[in-house]
Amino acid sequence: MCEHLFVRWDNLKVEKGEAATLPGYSEPAAIRTFDAPEAMDIRFYEVQAKSILNRVPKASRMPFRWTINPFRGCTHACQFCLRGDTPILMSDGRHKPLADVRPGDWIYGTRRLETYRHYAVSQVVDHWVTQKLAYRVTLNDGTELVASGDHRFLTRRGKWKHVVGAEWGPLRRPHLTLNDKLLGPGGFAAPPRQADDYREGYLCGMIRGDGHIGTHDYPRGEGGRTSIRCFRLALADREPLHRTREYLSSLSIPTNQRMFSPATKQRREINAISTATKDGVGRIRDLIRFPRCPSRDWCKGFLAGIYDAEGGNSEGILRISNTDSELLDWTASCLRTAGFAFSVEHPNRADGLTVLRMRGGLPEQLRFFHSVDPAIRRKCDIEERAVKTSARLEVAEIEPLGETELYDITTGTGDFIANGVVSHNCFARPTHTYLDFDAGRDFEREIVVKVNTPELARTELMKPRWKREHVALGTNTDPYQWVEKKYELLPGVWEAMRDSRTPCSVLTKSPLLLRDVELFKQIPSFAANLSIPTLDEKAWRASEPHTPHPRKRIEAVAELNRAGIPTGVLIAPLMPGINDDPRQVEEILERCADAGAVSIGGICLHLRGEVRGVFMDWLRSYRPDLVERYERLYARGAYAPTEERERLSRLIREGRRVTPGRGDFFKDPEETEMATPEPEQASLF
Repeated sequence: MCEHLFVRWDNLKVEKGEAATLPGYSEPAAIRTFDAPEAMDIRFYEVQAKSILNRVPKASRMPFRWTINPFRGCTHACQFCLRGDTPILMSDGRHKPLADVRPGDWIYGTRRLETYRHYAVSQVVDHWVTQKLAYRVTLNDGTELVASGDHRFLTRRGKWKHVVGAEWGPLRRPHLTLNDKLLGPGGFAAPPRQADDYREGYLCGMIRGDGHIGTHDYPRGEGGRTSIRCFRLALADREPLHRTREYLSSLSIPTNQRMFSPATKQRREINAISTATKDGVGRIRDLIRFPRCPSRDWCKGFLAGIYDAEGGNSEGILRISNTDSELLDWTASCLRTAGFAFSVEHPNRADGLTVLRMRGGLPEQLRFFHSVDPAIRRKCDIEERAVKTSARLEVAEIEPLGETELYDITTGTGDFIANGVVSHNCFARPTHTYLDFDAGRDFEREIVVKVNTPELARTELMKPRWKREHVALGTNTDPYQWVEKKYELLPGVWEAMRDSRTPCSVLTKSPLLLRDVELFKQIPSFAANLSIPTLDEKAWRASEPHTPHPRKRIEAVAELNRAGIPTGVLIAPLMPGINDDPRQVEEILERCADAGAVSIGGICLHLRGEVRGVFMDWLRSYRPDLVERYERLYARGAYAPTEERERLSRLIREGRRVTPGRGDFFKDPEETEMATPEPEQASLF
């Protein structure tokens, strides 16, 4: 088949005789470009792969252990793992042990913007555990990282290096040596103890900073007057309001909650908690008195409360401001007790405002967020901050520990922050960097084609030791992208699945898979999933100009299900104001349900790197009335606010109509790697 294929494509080839050697391949790859509209500016690197089945670690919680990627894959074939107690930086600024991280969680990774890497929010799409030989990496600041020898960390000058390697031989690769400096904010601090002192400190800082306690006189009949004591805390942010109410309740001080003022175009809705009981107000007065000898826990709680009330984090600077000199003195004292350096600034305002500005950059700010734990998480945001550090992250020692249980995750950015250093992971869009390509435009324009995929699939799936485990296609790139029409690699793969009686599945946005429907019928266990973001003609033509018509995809869903092949739908991306109208979503849900879709899921639009500029330019021409809304929604980073993402998730979840009894793999796309937005959205814009 391959020889016939190459002869047929020779007539379309624009560049002849060009070749390149890709890392991991001994023979040069033949480079082909084609004079066709859909192939403009795309180069195809034809390689002979040594193997085609990519294994997910045996102990993984994913519903499959094997993948096949005919057009692109990670050539290093290694698993990057860390010990389960390694703290991972989550998107809310807190940290969580790697063993407790789950698919769907939002964490921090990094992205290259122009010449520097910046912190970026990313979603976890996979999580597993395995047994591997481990090493302890100790840094000069005392940070310890337990990782496999294959694991890679980001070092100065932006180089990724494995934990161990060699200068010569089979393990020749970039690897850590003593005094190599890692990049990241530095080791994480432990969260505060939720002790009584911490709670009382928080209430003091929060209520003194933003609350109101007073006595009001009101006239009563026959010329008399009555005094009413009142406590009120009114905030736009719900987290500190809920925390304050919870802490007061734990001290048997009940409060009422109500809307204080409705939302307007200029400001958010404000809610309030309050009490007017004599006993309640009196006890709150006692609680917020400054103690004679505050404990360290009380100081941490006070700093969390005053930061929620009067703090800010903008342009990389953390500030706490006030006009009350006594409150400022206590804030400064608590900062010193907790070991934070700060400067005192006087903006020369008429009201006497004074600013306490924390020093030490991002490492100290993260230590503040972790050790103090403010309630308002938007004030702990570090997205788009540059990845650089003043921490002492030089490698001091690397020692072997023997075989250990290790964990790993897959993220949208291809990396994550592990105990203060940037750590790599695999099986995501950035794996293109293994082939000396970048993870952005090159991922779409420099396509590696494993031309011997069918032969390898048959060889590996027909081996006596093959246990016929589930194999998933489409977990990295779309296997039915348009060029499959020319290479025709997949029929041979499905034939190998059929003949070996291997259960399998595919994720795609192309009805081209209908070409192989008769083969699907012959496979003992097969499932499919199609991506359909909108049915609106104008939106589709503007946002997905090179993809098959969405109604054709729905027809493919129907035809596949009529053929007895369980097929689901992923609505991705969901774009606020464009394809999230309940009526539009309802139409997709109804049409997909009528088509027999066994599952329907959705993913909110994310805007990263070049995608952001391209999308905003598109929006200005297509829906200029939405530009201001999107600038507001994505002002703080690549992802819409949590409440917006949750709203869109509810929109799908509440309206989803799942046809029962149609296969056992796609129960809910969000539970599997099939739901990852990374490869799916990249081709839209």
